[in-house]
Formats: sequence, structure tokens, C-alpha cells
Amino acid sequence: MKVVILAGGFGTRLAEETGSRPKPMIEIGGLPLLLHIMKIYSHYGHNDFIICLGYMGYYIKEYFSNYALHRADVTYDFATGDVNYFNNVAEPWRVSLVDTGLNTMTGGRLKRVRSLLGESSFMLTYGDGVSDVDINALVAAHRRHGRAATVTAVRPPGRFGSLEVGSDGVVQTFREKPSDEFGWINGGFFVLEPSVLELIDGDETEWERGPLEKLAAAGQLVAYRHDGFWQPVDTLREKRLLETHWARGKAPWRVW
Repeated sequence: MKVVILAGGFGTRLAEETGSRPKPMIEIGGLPLLLHIMKIYSHYGHNDFIICLGYMGYYIKEYFSNYALHRADVTYDFATGDVNYFNNVAEPWRVSLVDTGLNTMTGGRLKRVRSLLGESSFMLTYGDGVSDVDINALVAAHRRHGRAATVTAVRPPGRFGSLEVGSDGVVQTFREKPSDEFGWINGGFFVLEPSVLELIDGDETEWERGPLEKLAAAGQLVAYRHDGFWQPVDTLREKRLLETHWARGKAPWRVW
């Protein structure tokens, strides 16, 4: 099953990092976030990727064009001109890098890669979030219900302590960073049928608005509830959180 990854946004909320590279190329443990996501899918046997590029797309193209150089050690023999790679990492991947426009919205980016998707079910996710979701269980759930779209529903990570305050100003209850305060939210990691592409008008379409709203109204959007780990990287704090998990050897999304 093909996997589409949206990797074209500006990442303005993480300007400390995205001034020099696209957000999916921010490194966690020395590895771009994009590769963390790809390795999650690859662990479950899904190795055909379509990466939707936009902001600084050339950065991602350069990385994959020189993948061996980025991931391996190398010996240059200047006398003979030979270049030999060793300790290299070989991935069973097929990667299509598609320029989907600088200002194109999320739905528009998906529409632009329509010709690469064929007529089979495919997967879609964002290039800035990781999870320990069981991809094959997600796919199996999509096939069982037989509808057009499945979204992985997750609990938003708790960021602040929650207070319940009485009329007299006295705090009645306090919960430190509750993760279930806002119920379920869109966590990405979609499984989709090709028919959903007909709901995308063009570059200006946001996947999260018109298409998903129409699918929900038609009863064609099903939630796959995931109570495990899920974390987007929208801020420097969230990047550091993932780095801390990785450094401690306790990265929940590292299923590979």
C-alpha cells in the first residue's frame, strides 16, 4: 500500500529550526523526523512512499539523492578516484519526491499526486508527527468497515495543568497535564480510498476542512482510536521532548 507524506508546509511555529530546512527534516537522534515516520511504516511492510514537497523541497531531494553519503561511512581514494561506502544503511524503499507547490494546501498537495496513487487504497499522514500506532491493525480496521476513509483518533498531549475553580475562587480539583481534556483529535495516519480525491477541488483545498467534513457528513469517515503514544512537533519544546525520549532509549514510536 502506498504511503503519502505531507512535507511541504512552512513550519512557521518552529521558526527556530525551519529557517534553514523544512520541518520534516528536523533531526531527532541524528535522524530526520521524516525518516522516523517512514521507518514506522516500513516496520509494518509498507515501503512505497510519495513525499509531497513544498517549502525547501530541494533540501529533501538532496538528502535522498545523497542518501548513502548521509547514512554511511565513506573512503575517498584520491589517487584512483574511487569512492567506497561502508557501514551503509540499505532500506527497502521506493521514494517519489513530488513538488506540489510552495503555497498549496494539504488537500491540494494530495490531489497533485493523484496520478501516482492508482485505484487502490492508500495511506496519508503528516510529516511532523510520530506514533506507536499499529499500522497493520489500522489498515485491517479500514478494510473491515469498508468506508471511504479512516482517521487515527488520538488524545491530545497534555500541555497545562487543569483546574476546576469554585465560585469562591478556591481550586476544587487539579489534574497535571491531562491528556484527555479535549477528547479525541485528528492524529493523521489515515487510510483512504481513491474516491476521496474527488472531494478535493484544487490547490486551495485544506484536507482537514472540506474533504474531511464532507466525509463525516456522509458517514464515510471512521475513527481508529489509538490510546498509545502520539506526538506532533509544532514547537521547540515538543522537539526537545522527542529528543529526551530518544536519548533515554525510551522512544515509544521506535517500533523498528
